[in-house]
Amino acid sequence: MIKYVFYPGCSMEGSAKAYYDSLLQIAEPLGITLQEIDDWNCCGATEYVGMNLVPAYSLIARNLALASQQKQGTNAVMAPCSACYLNLAKADYYMAERPTLGEKVNEALAEGGLHYDPGSIEIRHLLDVIYNEIGIEKLKAKVVKPLTGLRVAPYLGCMVPRPDYHNRWSDHEHPVELVEILRAIGAEVVDFPLATTCCGGHMTQIGPETAFELINRLVSSADKHEADIMTTVCPMCQMNLDAYQSEANRHFGTNFHMPIVFFTQLIGLALGITPEKLGFGMELTSAKKALGRIGTEIKQVAAPKAPRKKGEGLPMPPRLLKNAQKQKVEVK
Repeated sequence: MIKYVFYPGCSMEGSAKAYYDSLLQIAEPLGITLQEIDDWNCCGATEYVGMNLVPAYSLIARNLALASQQKQGTNAVMAPCSACYLNLAKADYYMAERPTLGEKVNEALAEGGLHYDPGSIEIRHLLDVIYNEIGIEKLKAKVVKPLTGLRVAPYLGCMVPRPDYHNRWSDHEHPVELVEILRAIGAEVVDFPLATTCCGGHMTQIGPETAFELINRLVSSADKHEADIMTTVCPMCQMNLDAYQSEANRHFGTNFHMPIVFFTQLIGLALGITPEKLGFGMELTSAKKALGRIGTEIKQVAAPKAPRKKGEGLPMPPRLLKNAQKQKVEVK
């Protein structure tokens, strides 16, 4: 078993619950042990770093300090969320590269009885762990139900392969890691040239028309290349392409129905785990038709609970809010 200190991030408890559930399901058969950081906090997403570097990196580095304290039998912290992974990696890198910043961050951490020495713990993304630590051959050996006949568009988003501080990725524009993982589980990977382009991030909140343009571009490309389904490694990417797909359709007069799921869900199917345990059915654009191509039936599953009460925090997309308030999601 390979052990990692685990930083889940906020979205895994809400909009990305299918990611969290499917990760927990595939961890044991792949030989991964996860030790969640006790008392972890939000990484600040993308906005906080643009406001004030010292409090932003102090917020992020607090998680690294806790991970460094709590590591037992491992020297690596793993984050499945791309934004969380990038923030942790940036904090570690810039604290070392800019000693003055590092000193100020540690002054802030000291108020809570914490300290972090940059470089004292490795920061890994889940995709990196499965590809480089578990390995393609071991993954292939675990497959009992290959996804033969399922045409998948692999979408990494813009944050995972760049910047690449420790040269973990094969290429910054066209990395092969997700493609090879999908092929290892028997899926047919379609040519998807927009694999590392941006989904718009939080532009859905501050510039919807720009966000809809980016979302439409990605979904239309997957549809053009005759994909049955898109898969991603990032909660923000999944939510934008899934929850706002219908709004982008209305904006452009299109009619795309492209399911967007997490790569861990597809791995789980290939390992023989039932769709219900992997969170299938939580997606707003149903994957039922796509998975029907490989003889997999989706049943009703419990809807994810809304992480905030209506009216609190950032607005949720209408369809996501509506479904989060239901007791069940009916897959049609």
